[in-house]
Amino acid sequence: MGGDLEHLSDEALVALVARSDDAALAALYDRYGRVAYGLALRVLRDATLAQDAVQEAFLAAWRSAADFDPRLAKPSTWLLTFVHRRAVDLVRREQRRRVEPLPETPEAPSETTDEVAALRERRQIVQHALRRLPHDQREALELAYYGGFTQSQLAERLGVPLGTIKSRMFGGLSRLRELLAEAGLEASHIP
Repeated sequence: MGGDLEHLSDEALVALVARSDDAALAALYDRYGRVAYGLALRVLRDATLAQDAVQEAFLAAWRSAADFDPRLAKPSTWLLTFVHRRAVDLVRREQRRRVEPLPETPEAPSETTDEVAALRERRQIVQHALRRLPHDQREALELAYYGGFTQSQLAERLGVPLGTIKSRMFGGLSRLRELLAEAGLEASHIP
C-alpha cells in the first residue's frame, strides 16, 4: 500500500474511491482483500470462483462508492457485503448451470447400416478424446458444439470472461486434434 494513504481511515479511502482514486481502491484491497477472499472461499469452496467474487465485489465497490453512507455501516462491512452477495450469486449460478440439461439435438438419419456403424465409431473416438481433455476445455467444447452456444453465450453461462472461453476452446481444439490423430481420425472427420 502506498505510504501516503496508509494513515487514512477506511471512510476516507472510500471517499477517495468515490472520486475515482484507484490508489485508494488498491489500499482498501490491501486492507481487506485477504478477508474478502476468505469469506468468498467459505461460501463458494472454489478458489477460482472466490477470486472472481472478490474481483467483482471490489469493482462493485468502485462503482458505488459515492453511495456509501458511514452512518449505515462500516466500510469493511459494506465491502464484505458486496463479496458475500457476489459469492452467493455465483453459488446460485453454478447450481443452475449444473441442473440445466442441454437441449436434445435430433440425429440425422443415415442411409446405410455401414454409414451408421462408421459414424457411431467416429463418435465413440471423439467422445473418448473429449473425456481426456481437462474439464474446463471439455465443458466449453461440448456446450459449444453439442449445445449450440456461441462463445459469448458460454462466457455468460459459465460466468467467465470471453477471453477465457476463447482460450479454453483454442487449447481444447488443439489437444483434441492431437488425440484424434493418435486415434487415427483426422479432425475433418469429426461428426
